[in-house]
Amino acid sequence: MTELPLVVINVQRGGPSTGLPTKTEQSDLNQALYGRNGEAPMPVIAAATPGDCFFAAYDACRIAVKHMTPVMLLTDGYLANGSEPWNIPKVEELDQFDVKFADKPNADGDFFPYLRNEKTLARPWAIPGTPGLEHRVGGIETAENTGHVSYDPENHHNMVVARQEKVNRVQEDIAETEVFGESSGDLLLLSWGGTYGACRSASETLQENGKKVSHVHVRWISPLPKDLGEILIQFKNILVPEINLGQLLRLIRSEYLVDAKGLNLVRGRPIGASVIVETVKETLRGKHE
Repeated sequence: MTELPLVVINVQRGGPSTGLPTKTEQSDLNQALYGRNGEAPMPVIAAATPGDCFFAAYDACRIAVKHMTPVMLLTDGYLANGSEPWNIPKVEELDQFDVKFADKPNADGDFFPYLRNEKTLARPWAIPGTPGLEHRVGGIETAENTGHVSYDPENHHNMVVARQEKVNRVQEDIAETEVFGESSGDLLLLSWGGTYGACRSASETLQENGKKVSHVHVRWISPLPKDLGEILIQFKNILVPEINLGQLLRLIRSEYLVDAKGLNLVRGRPIGASVIVETVKETLRGKHE
């Protein structure tokens, strides 16, 4: 409701409750996407490797500030306890983003805290206590532009739509989706989070064996990349390996109406590349019988 930048980091472990506190899992995706009351969308990004945790955190901060929104960053126990060689990046090589604070009224001598940026729909950010820019923040619905408490039904609808549209526009900051392999084929491996390594290794093995298998890894899960739907329909089969019971799978099936299948193992340990290879082979054999 306040629409201020905040990054929440969730290092997923085996659940529910205390569950498997030292083991890995990918079972908090639904919570990240929907775990709030009301229509409360927020961007969600997931790191792919131990080294990618830095860049995912940086991107989360960049989007939070640019779009004035909380962002959820998902990692998991496998990544948290893993390691890889990693070069500290040069600051000038990182995608730059400016932190701009409001310093003057923006509406004929008044300050409207929800007068949105036309491109991103972000609200202005005023440092608390700035003279002339005082305004109300809290959990009660606010009026468009002015930020005053509002119970007007049309205003509430408009604000709900605006907050969703603001998250949708994060798509413009998401890079084009990389397809590892051919852009069409018999099967696409679709991964997120810590399953990246196993899926990439499996796809390499299958390609070396002459299988028409490609791999796509998604970092942004809310919103999903705008080119993902066009990629998915180029493949006869889609397999989504996850350390949960199919949370990304259900999102993909509902969002794109594709007949994706899941490989779901919730054992507190990563899914091995060999398991993925065998599942792909069984899937392709079943289609050809």
